[in-house]
Amino acid sequence: MAHAESGHARNQRTLRSPVRLEGFGYWSGRDVALELRPAPAGSGIVFVRTDLPPPATIPARTANRLDLPRRTAVGAGRARVEMIEHVMAALAGLRIDNCEVRLDGAELPAFDGSSLPIAEAIHRAGAIAQAEARPTLRIARPVRIEAEGASIEGRPSRTPGLTIEYELDYGPGPIGRQWIRMDLTPDAFLSELAPARTFLLEGEADRVREQGLGARVTYRDLVIFGKDGPVGNRLRFDDECVRHKALDLVGDLALGGFDIEGHVIAIRSGHRLNADFVRLLEPLARLRAASIGA
Repeated sequence: MAHAESGHARNQRTLRSPVRLEGFGYWSGRDVALELRPAPAGSGIVFVRTDLPPPATIPARTANRLDLPRRTAVGAGRARVEMIEHVMAALAGLRIDNCEVRLDGAELPAFDGSSLPIAEAIHRAGAIAQAEARPTLRIARPVRIEAEGASIEGRPSRTPGLTIEYELDYGPGPIGRQWIRMDLTPDAFLSELAPARTFLLEGEADRVREQGLGARVTYRDLVIFGKDGPVGNRLRFDDECVRHKALDLVGDLALGGFDIEGHVIAIRSGHRLNADFVRLLEPLARLRAASIGA
């Protein structure tokens, strides 16, 4: 039995009108202007570094992924774009398949540490359907990858669409063990995942600053956990940490360039394992496309 089959394809979508935002990068602290533009069917998500002579174009695909700590990045030649996961999640969660993402720096703005400002701007701009079908992969039998105590598994689902499940376990402490499961729809993404913010333990934040990074970030720009809970901030959800991990998973899965129909279960996974899971699915997606076109 094959691991995957063609799924219930929908029409591709792009933005109805451009989206413009400004902010600064967590790691660099540099101001950056961001513009999301409508793009033709079949073009996917493409980042454009407008500050480089000439402007550099980087498709958001796993083949271009760079292995950087604590963030998802893509690069082509000497150009790269970092911290793309929140924008990728907002586009995928709201089913924007084709988009040109233009920015005048190497790092996307972090805003409040969540996808909410981006998702709300996309929602206001609206979407239009395009003539081509969206590539869709239906998981027909379990497929699994694991490393260093973390795992991701794809299972068949009785219903169309994607169900995501995530479990994190920080052991004793303010974060502890958290779990979430949800059917991923645009409405669910906008209300249940998009507001969830980046989080760090206080010791982790201190080590980042010791490296000369994150100097502009304050306790209001993300959630930093001390021994008694968030420092100088309040949680938006009791389980905000696992929701943010699920948000990151949505953004990383989007690097495949196809929809997934099935049940994806992640346990303690991070950006690297998420990308490895997508790479595991990509040959199945290509095989399905080839057999349909034959």
